[in-house]
Amino acid sequence: MRTKPIPIGARARRFVLEMPLERPDGFGGVIRTYTSGPQIWGAIEMLSGAERVRADRPEQSLTHRITLRYREGVTGAMRLTSGLRRFAIRTTADPDGSKRDLVCLVEEMRA
Repeated sequence: MRTKPIPIGARARRFVLEMPLERPDGFGGVIRTYTSGPQIWGAIEMLSGAERVRADRPEQSLTHRITLRYREGVTGAMRLTSGLRRFAIRTTADPDGSKRDLVCLVEEMRA
């Protein structure tokens, strides 16, 4: 998949990559919290918005594409934050295999 690279100047949004931290809850499960990781610069582009009804309540779902400089080890268990906005990482990909960009498809999390 050949994509046009995003210029470095277009990556004007600062994100914080948050890593999951799991600890036992004493009942056989885990409590997941997140700890702040590195600050990275990226570009964000909205892909779609949908509204669905869940438990008789309307719920919105917003998906975005976030393009970052390539880095190893970014998984779907992590999340990105930008100010007060949080994004759950759904998938990550190196679009052309050059290890130049990392494209994350994310879903915005509501508070």
